[in-house]
Order: sequence, then structure tokens, then C-alpha cells
Amino acid sequence: MQVFGRHQQEGRSAMMSTAEMAMREDLAAAYRLIARFGMDDIIHTHISARLPEEPELLLINRYGDLFREVTPESLAVIDHHGQQMRGQQVPINTAGIVIHTAVHAARPDAVCVMHTHTAAGVAVSCLEEGLLPLNQTSLLFYGQVGYHEFEGIALDPGEQERLVADLGANRAMILRNHGLLTVGRSVGEAFALMYNLEQACRIQLSALASGRPIHLPSKEVCERTARQYEADPDGAAELEWLALRRLAGMPIDRH
Repeated sequence: MQVFGRHQQEGRSAMMSTAEMAMREDLAAAYRLIARFGMDDIIHTHISARLPEEPELLLINRYGDLFREVTPESLAVIDHHGQQMRGQQVPINTAGIVIHTAVHAARPDAVCVMHTHTAAGVAVSCLEEGLLPLNQTSLLFYGQVGYHEFEGIALDPGEQERLVADLGANRAMILRNHGLLTVGRSVGEAFALMYNLEQACRIQLSALASGRPIHLPSKEVCERTARQYEADPDGAAELEWLALRRLAGMPIDRH
């Protein structure tokens, strides 16, 4: 895995703001981490992030790159209509434009939007009951998951209104017969949500595969656990993202 050194950072900083460079590094780290944890789908699916100083512009991957190949420099800049706004024109996945621009436009808090097609995520999206409140990991999403019915490959802009309505104010959404989506106030938050949503799906499938009766926590315990996650008393979210950036080989001196 390529590691980006200080001299490379300085060269790039001359061409863009520190805030943009930090966002590019975070987003490139997220792509590489999705690949490292086996949540990628060759060149398909997408992660997008809002530029901090130009919130109407988004960073997204160049279609055709493996997720492990994504670098801060390779990320394309598009507007909320999917038009590329800077640099050389590169291929951008149409479904990525349809899904991600819709969520960013509808949700000012959506700094990062992440979408996957993992085997576990797609399998749970096919279950009538969706995600069950089975365990500590799944309770991170208690009362925080929307569901969107499958309408075919997401190529039709007409689907955008229904997609964002189904997402609502939730931090995660299960796209029926399709995959998973998370929304974060930072790249780190969106990644943490996706990692845990994926784990919750894998655990659920393992539990159901046992064929044994399923034991669910009480409603009161589910609600209490969700509140505990939201409070994050130990500041785990920031510590976790710093550790993950190191794992992805990204510099951490700005964080």
C-alpha cells in the first residue's frame, strides 16, 4: 500500500487548500479501507464527500479504479447535477451520480455518503424483516435505518426523490435487493457506520443460519443502547478514525 509522505503533501498543498487536501486524504483512506475489509465490488459502488469550502461540490471516485488504487489526487470533483467541475474529464459511474448527489443535496449534514454491495448487506436487504436488533452492534442503528424499494439499477433521476424520502433523517439505509448506504457528518463517521452495519448483517446471517430460536433484547434495552452509542462518552469515534487512517497509510499530522 502506498504511503503519502510529507514532501508529497507539500507539493499538493500548493495546488489546493489545506481543508480540501485533508478531505481528499480522508476519502481516499475510506476507499482503501473498504477494499481492505472486503466491502468493495471490483470497480463498482461509491463513496462521496462534500468539499468543506465549496459545499455544492463533491468528491467521488474515477470509475474504473479499484478502491485500493484510489489516491487523494485521483478523486474527481462534481456538482449536484453530476457535472465535472475541475481538471481532466474522467468516467463517473451514473448510478453513483444519481444516488450520491441526491443524498448530498437533500441532507446538508451529509458530509460523506457511502454505498456498498456486499454479500451480507445484499442478503439482509432481501430479507422481509430487514435488519434485526439482535446484538450490541446492530443496536447502533436502532430506529436509525430507512428502507428503499428496489427500482432497478439506479440510473433514473426520477428515483432520487423517493430515495431521499425513504432515507429521511436516518444515518443508514437498506436498499432492498441492492445493498447498504450510510450518511456521515464526516468521512470517519460514514465509514464507522458502514463497517458496523456490515458487521451487523454478517452476525444476523450467522445467527439465522444456526437454525436455533432467536433471542431479542427488550425494547427498553435497545433504546438505552442506542442512546449510549450516540453519547460516545470516551471519544471513541475520533480515536478509531485516526487508527484507521494509519492503517490506510495516510498522514495524520493534520488530525
